[in-house]
Amino acid sequence: MQSVAIQPSISHDRFAAYGAIIDRPAQFGERAFYSHWLGGENLAAVFHVNNVPMTTMPAVVDRLERHPHAAQCFVPLDVSRYLVTVAPSKADGSPDLEQVETFLVPGTVGVLYAPGIWHAGISVIDRAGAFAVLMWRGANDDDVFTDISPLQLVTEEGQA
Repeated sequence: MQSVAIQPSISHDRFAAYGAIIDRPAQFGERAFYSHWLGGENLAAVFHVNNVPMTTMPAVVDRLERHPHAAQCFVPLDVSRYLVTVAPSKADGSPDLEQVETFLVPGTVGVLYAPGIWHAGISVIDRAGAFAVLMWRGANDDDVFTDISPLQLVTEEGQA
């Protein structure tokens, strides 16, 4: 089983290839806008809340998904920490499993996956959690799932 080292933190620059980090503005009274990521031709906004069970470590990922036409936002409502696993696409559109990255994300920030980014389902750790999810729907081919050879998510020290 291939191991993927969990990056101990996430940053705007490090995650930019996959989308955006959703975080509060630095100053009171400021607003952080993410609207330019969302929407699209013939797509309608969908907003829901997910209740996610706690993931037992070491976590294993055996399926990835992507949404070719729509961005997808996950904003923690009641989460301690969670794992975000992402992968770029190969030239043929399949996930590049040699480039998979997993980030440890605090429950105080959200993530926004850009259209077409391969990602695993959200894995919450420490305890169960809940997310508000905003995405756009409408294209019939906007949910693409693929089973992959299992990936074991481990700390950078190699410990599960």
